[in-house]
Amino acid sequence: VVLDEVERRRGISAALVYPFMRSLMESPFPAPGKTIKVKTFLPGAGNEVLELRRPMDSRLEHVDFECLFTCLSVRQLIRIFASLLLERRVIFVADKLSTLSSCSHAVVALLYPFSWQHTFIPVLPASMIDIVCCPTPFLVGLLSSSLPKLKELPVEEALMVNLGSDRFIRQMDDEDTLLPRKLQAALEQALERKNELISQDSDSDSDDECNTLNGLVSEVFIRFFVETVGHYSLFLTQSEKGERAFQREAFRKSVASKSIRRFLEVFMESQMFAGFIQDRELRKCRAKGLFEQRVEQYLEELPDTEQSGMNKFLRGLGNKMKFLHKKN
Repeated sequence: VVLDEVERRRGISAALVYPFMRSLMESPFPAPGKTIKVKTFLPGAGNEVLELRRPMDSRLEHVDFECLFTCLSVRQLIRIFASLLLERRVIFVADKLSTLSSCSHAVVALLYPFSWQHTFIPVLPASMIDIVCCPTPFLVGLLSSSLPKLKELPVEEALMVNLGSDRFIRQMDDEDTLLPRKLQAALEQALERKNELISQDSDSDSDDECNTLNGLVSEVFIRFFVETVGHYSLFLTQSEKGERAFQREAFRKSVASKSIRRFLEVFMESQMFAGFIQDRELRKCRAKGLFEQRVEQYLEELPDTEQSGMNKFLRGLGNKMKFLHKKN
């Protein structure tokens, strides 16, 4: 928003940029989720009040999930998400650099609270295209002009995604079976009905960010992780020396759902999961991010939420979405 306003003023006169930036710098920096008002003047428009809202979750300040839904259907997006979760090789192909960059950063943001641990090149220069022959996991973006060369290379098993046509150029054919079935269906339903959920929430007095696309999509994927690994803290034990250790097998076996246990068997072997647990084992104090907040709520609910699947998932997204279960 700020850059748009700067550009708007620069288009009239460069002299208008400085007063705007000074006014902005004199305003207090907003706390997460809060809004500040900046008074500005623009010739022809007069005095204006610009409202700037800082996201509740600072991870999303430079991420735009809109690009994913512009380029991909919900089903394709979930298949890509599943492939990245299991640390496979993924190649995005698009006509524009901005599409490659936006979609690559957005899809990696869906993995929160986990972090992509492997090669990540949102825009791979044509001169470095041989990197796609690498046998280790990666997420890279290529311009469409490199597609003929890409098809000639001896690329190992990889998911190749054409962002311009919502098609897979190449796939492994098992992408629909990687996630727990009921949770995948719940993910799909929540994302298919995202506009409905956003408009419902914007009518409420809710303080949180589910009335924005970024906020809602973030909460939907966080809920997936809460349902699959939200009980991890119950299996972090502490020795007399204060060292923490994760009880892997007890953690996995404690899950009632067979499909989630099967998913965890594979996911727990990933570097993403190993990095996440190692970070928690080494921390002096408990993590306090958005994921931990949702986990805390989830663990409090646990005795009352023996039901599984769609309704439990949607209920977990918050009271503002209760209308969804009434319709199901």
